[in-house]
Amino acid sequence: MPPEFRYSPARSGNTTGSHIPPSPAQSVHGRRNSTHSGQFVNDYVSKAAVYEQLQGSLRPLIRGQTDFLANISNFAALLFNSLPNLNWAGFYLLRGTDLVLGPFQGKPACSCIAIGDGVCGTAALQRAAVLVPDVHAFPGHIVCDEASQSEMVLPVFKEGRLVGVLDLDSPLPARFDEIDRDCIQQLLQTLMDGTMVPEFRLAPPT
Repeated sequence: MPPEFRYSPARSGNTTGSHIPPSPAQSVHGRRNSTHSGQFVNDYVSKAAVYEQLQGSLRPLIRGQTDFLANISNFAALLFNSLPNLNWAGFYLLRGTDLVLGPFQGKPACSCIAIGDGVCGTAALQRAAVLVPDVHAFPGHIVCDEASQSEMVLPVFKEGRLVGVLDLDSPLPARFDEIDRDCIQQLLQTLMDGTMVPEFRLAPPT
């Protein structure tokens, strides 16, 4: 499992906006703030069940289809339309020393980010997941959608070589946690296992 780089400043802001209507999954994610250890276990089981359903949706979606752009496009749409409290979900793809905007769902976004810049560039540089509970407190945060309050970025690998990053934004502060990170990493593994990635999309072998 890739390492994680976590930026954890004091939390600020209190927005309750949501991009999609309430759903059973939304109530699952909304309970994560409980500090009771038993509640955390229940939350983990419930969230894991939601992500297991997503695994079940992803497999037939990419079955028989190995095209890179087709599969990552459907993956972004699947997450955006299935997970609660997202206002952006999509990919930035490696091109030299930059990350170039790939398939996404949400408002128009920054088209090119240098590796090392912002949350996406940090995740690519560190080759590690970055969870940001308050984007306004993250040094060098790049604003694409002013509604975003928290963000999670995960590096995407094919056979150990960097392809790009998956970027998820939320209008709620502290929307993402380790359960989201771990489960989405598993979804990304399923995605990449069933997808042919062109050589020019891959970072050079190390």
